Parts: sequence; structure tokens; C-alpha cells
Amino acid sequence: MTAQLRRALILGTSGGIGGALAARLTQDGVLVTGLSRSRDGLDLTRPDSVARHAARLQGQAFDLILNTTGALVIDGHPPEKSLDALDAAAMAAQFALHATGVALAFQAFAPLLARDRRAVMGSLSARVGSIGDNDLGGWISYRAAKAAQNQIIRTAAIEYRRRNRNAILVALHPGTVETPLTAKYAARYPTITPDRSAEALLAVIEGLTPQDSGSFWDWKGNRVPW
Repeated sequence: MTAQLRRALILGTSGGIGGALAARLTQDGVLVTGLSRSRDGLDLTRPDSVARHAARLQGQAFDLILNTTGALVIDGHPPEKSLDALDAAAMAAQFALHATGVALAFQAFAPLLARDRRAVMGSLSARVGSIGDNDLGGWISYRAAKAAQNQIIRTAAIEYRRRNRNAILVALHPGTVETPLTAKYAARYPTITPDRSAEALLAVIEGLTPQDSGSFWDWKGNRVPW
């Protein structure tokens, strides 16, 4: 795939998956711009931060933009096991990062997608954000925020069919990846390394066409139900 790519923008390069994606793309000769909160001050929960970083990239055209930011635990609040554990502030924080933050990212960065050739903007969602695939319950705030993210991407994709006919906007499930984000919760699930996830996600992205814009895919190349 990387032979088709000239420039890529990765949001969240200080994380395991974002760092692996940036490294793999760079090794393949793609010019990668990386942004993260810890290294560059990009904070998706702050509109001014998102707008400022996007403004600095004006005039550049990217073949691939990927948002890899995310958190299971915010301000010490782990995923809830039941409704009884629901905390309004913790839920709002999940939405600020995974829903509103993603909307701000697409608002600010999707206009930087190349217009004269195929270009993809994706965001790491999660299978637990699928309403149709939810048989276990729990994790209410995280699930709901990811489900909202999926709707945001779906809606943005409809708009971009009119704005940029070569743009492909998608939600991506990276698998259960061996990172600090999942360390406390991955024991019951098969895990993959960040590099394996990056390799698989890039392979999925390679097969996407404009007709796939607005869809939700897992790292194995399967569509995920909404």
C-alpha cells in the first residue's frame, strides 16, 4: 500500500498503535507528520488546540490521515461494570475525547486530504462501540462514546462525498493491542502487537475504495456492524 502513499498524518504518535503506524510508514518511504498530546500539545478535547495544529498544516495534501488517540481510563475512572457504577463526569470525559474530539479532528484535518487522488482519513474506534455486536454489556461510557464516534464518521463521510469525491472516511477497529491502554483488561482476549495491528490496518486501508467511505472495519478486513 505504501507505494501509493506520499504523505501521511498520524494523530497520537506517542501511543503504541500510532507510533507503530508512523514507524512502518516511515520505513516504507512515506513522509509522515506525527502529532500527539505529550510531544506536540495536540489535545482533541480542546477546539483551540485542534484548530491551531490544523492551521499549521494548511497547504499540505495528505494521502492518509489517521487518528489513533484514545483512553479507557480517564482521570482515574475505569470502564464501568454496571449502571450502578456510572459517573456523569467520567462519561462526559469519554465523550469529550472519543466523540466530540473525533468530530473536531475530522472538522479540522479532513480538509487536508488530497483532492486529486485517493485519500483516506480513519479513526480508531472499537468493536465494543458496535451496538449490534454488544452481547456482554458493561463499559457503558466507553461503548457509547465509541458508538457516537462511529455516527460522526458515518455522517462526515456523507458530506465528503460531495466535498471531495476521492476521500474515504472510515472507522477502524485495531484489535486488542498490547499497549498500556489495554494492559489491565486484555487478559481474557487474544492480543496482537502494535506493529501487527499497524500492518493489518494498513492492509485494510489499501483495499478501501470511495464506495467504502462511511464504513466500519476491523483489523482482519471484516466489516463491523453498527
